[in-house]
Amino acid sequence: MKSGFVGIIGRPNVGKSTLLNTILGRKLAIISPKAQTTRNNIMGIYHEEDTQIVFIDTPGIHKPKHNLGKALNNMAYYSINDVDVLVLVVDISESLGRGDKFVIEKLEGINKPVILVLNKIDKVSKETILKKIDEYKDLYDFKEIVPISVIKKEDTDILIKEIKKYLTDDIKYYDDDYVTDKTADFFVAEYVREKILNYTDDEVPHAITCITENIKYGKEAIVIDVLIIVEREGLKKIIVGKQGEMIKKIGIDARKDIENLFGKKVYLNLFVKTVPKWRSKEKYLLEFGYKNNE
Repeated sequence: MKSGFVGIIGRPNVGKSTLLNTILGRKLAIISPKAQTTRNNIMGIYHEEDTQIVFIDTPGIHKPKHNLGKALNNMAYYSINDVDVLVLVVDISESLGRGDKFVIEKLEGINKPVILVLNKIDKVSKETILKKIDEYKDLYDFKEIVPISVIKKEDTDILIKEIKKYLTDDIKYYDDDYVTDKTADFFVAEYVREKILNYTDDEVPHAITCITENIKYGKEAIVIDVLIIVEREGLKKIIVGKQGEMIKKIGIDARKDIENLFGKKVYLNLFVKTVPKWRSKEKYLLEFGYKNNE
């Protein structure tokens, strides 16, 4: 039996959450092209007959411009210090920039194996892949460099094989049917937030959070109430939309994911509320968005 904890790190939008979902074969982490989509460390457990890998998906590491960004970075740094192996994901289709170098700098002095994943090989030539390998291997002593395409599910099995080399525990931490440490409340709220991210412009996503207020289980269906908290009244109007069209679209799409989660018919009620004026946005999001969704 081989087991261990593996942290998935990298800058925003390089495919960390998609990698976790692909490895596990199910949707645990929400996905969006917007930065800072992941706001929590999400545990996903990979099971084989002789292997158990506990993956920790983390918020994208970046140079923070506000307290919310600092809090997200701190979650990622916690993962760096509290796992056995690190998987650093980079987007091979983009030039090596300050964002990737900033993340690599944070690895200095880390006494644990780091595996570099070059994601999105489907977008570049073989020659580019070889050049990228040479470029990155001079920046850090990576134990392994694994080119993959998460979106096409190419070579993720090779990544698992490489990770196994560095697992040192022989303990089975969780039962075979245990997949994540997050609750149904968490996933419901995240699915709603994902649809808001995908349907709204840049200014909206970072000024909202979602809270599952109630789940009522019935014989035939489940009734769920989700509160969408926004920064100001103008954003509330955007999310509700003209004649309620936007919030209806958000609800229809979110309900599909939620019904897949429960395997049952779901009636989803969405409510939008502005942040009380006497609280700062970031403090409110941290207090209600993180703690209540954990």
